[in-house]
Parts: sequence; C-alpha cells; structure tokens
Amino acid sequence: MTSQVKWGILGYARIAKLSVIPAIMKSANSQFYALASGDPAKRKEAEELFSCPKTYSSYDELLDDPEVQAVYIPLPNSMHKEWAIKSMQKGKHVLCEKPIALNAAECREMIEAARDNAVLLMEAFMYRYTDRVRRIKEVLDSGEIGRLRYIQSTFRFPLNRSNTIKERAELGGGSLYDVGSYPVNFLGMITGQLPDSCVSQSVVENGVDTIFSAVLKYPDGVIATINSGFNAFNQMNSEIVGSKGRIDIPDTFLGTEGSLTVVTETGDRQIAIAESDRYALEVTDFADAILERRQPQLRLEESLRNMQVLDMLFASMR
Repeated sequence: MTSQVKWGILGYARIAKLSVIPAIMKSANSQFYALASGDPAKRKEAEELFSCPKTYSSYDELLDDPEVQAVYIPLPNSMHKEWAIKSMQKGKHVLCEKPIALNAAECREMIEAARDNAVLLMEAFMYRYTDRVRRIKEVLDSGEIGRLRYIQSTFRFPLNRSNTIKERAELGGGSLYDVGSYPVNFLGMITGQLPDSCVSQSVVENGVDTIFSAVLKYPDGVIATINSGFNAFNQMNSEIVGSKGRIDIPDTFLGTEGSLTVVTETGDRQIAIAESDRYALEVTDFADAILERRQPQLRLEESLRNMQVLDMLFASMR
C-alpha cells in the first residue's frame, strides 16, 4: 500500500476550504487529490488555491475515480447519509462531518454500509485530537476530583451570516445539530453511557432551534446540562464536578493554547494546555488507520450513542 492516502472532497464548503483541505495538505500521509463541486468558480479556485490535481462537476464522477481512497464529506447534514453510503459502496473510506447523520436510524445504516464494504467511517469531531482533551482525561483518570457528579458544557455564537445551511430546516439546520453536537459528544466521552432521561427547552425560528438547553440524567446519578445557540454572544466552556473537586474548562472545543483549572479542598491548580493542530491530527489519524488497517480514534459505537442522545433531545424539545 502507498504511504499517502489520496483524498477526494464532496463539495467546497467553508470548513473544507478553510480547515480540512489545508490539514490534508499538511499531513505527511495524505494528498489532496480531487474535489467535486457543481460550481465552476469553486472548482477553479480549488485548482488555483490548492493546486488540486482533479476536479469534477458531480459527486458521482469523483466517486468513480479509482485513485480516490478516502472521501471527506462537509455537505449539509441532510446529505450525510446518502453520500457517505454511496462513497462506501464505491470502496471509499469516509470522514464525515458532524453530526454523522440526522438520527440514530440513519447512523445504523451508515455503520452497516461501512461493515458491508470493509471500509472505515468516522465522524469528524476534530476537538478530540487536542491537548486539552488529553489533559482532561488525565485528570479524570487520576481520580483527583473523585466520583463524577455533574457536567456542564456550552457552545454558542451569534450567527451573523445570512442564508446559511445552519438556518434551513430541510438541510438539517439548527444549533443543536451544529454547535450542540459538541457538548453531546463531550458528555458521551466523559460518561461512556446513554442518559436515562432528558428535559429540554428551545426557541425555534423558521423551523430550526436558535437557542437550546437541556438537562440529562444518567443511570449512575450524574446530572448534565448542555447549551447551544446561534442568537447569543460567544460562549464556549465546560465544567466537570466530582465528589472531591472540579475541572473548569474554557475554550473546550478549540485547539488553542491555554489552561485548565482543577479545584479541590487543597486549592486551585492550573494545567497548561499546548496548542494543537486539531484538523491535521484528525486527518493524520484517519489516514494512518487506513494505511495500517486499524480503527481510527473515534469509534462508530460512540457516533451511534451521540445520535441516540440527539434523538432523545429532539423528542423532548419544547
């Protein structure tokens, strides 16, 4: 097998242009090989900006290219299942933007397609590749804050761009699917289980939630709250509280340098966080998994649990 994975991108979305294509080009085990877009101007820009070797006017044409080994899907949420399955049926490994699907049933179909076609499928939660997450896990594993009791995680920002897919219900828009999926994944990473129940509140405008909050209760007695939104000032932080202490986590989902604060009866201590190129680390791990014939860091069992929680949250939305 070659030492580099040839990537194809379905659509020239903002996140692909600004984050994932540059990450592929930085990764020693990856090559940005092909882009599919129905917009000639976008294809031309990709050729000029990134020296993209191959461009296609349709997604199917790209998938028919035998040189493409892995596909990155930054399409609207409502299109993830269709194009992930089509890609896997063509023998392509798939890195799919979060949320991986619109519900748990779609996610199960995608998992089945990955297994039937013997390819890898991973949900693109890039924050999981940061030094911040590594340090959080170290503190939790050490037992320093005791038994887990409460978790809070928030991700919101003011949406100041008009006519985005985030505002269109038919494309899977809304804050819970978008920024809210990060706190959901964060809770799953920490608890490793499904909640027993949840209660949520939201404000819905034009068919999508613009602000959302929920309380979740877990089988072991842990209570968690999550918040997301498009109509309020920037906020991204989390808190993990145990029986003997807590961890305060600013900028939870970023790759920036910073610090965590651990608070216990003996006082407060700061843990330095190094900067992490989270997109490049994600791409490198996924490509290594292909080359080494192993599973990537984020497993499909976790993605299915995420979708099950999202199903519960949407069912309880008021």
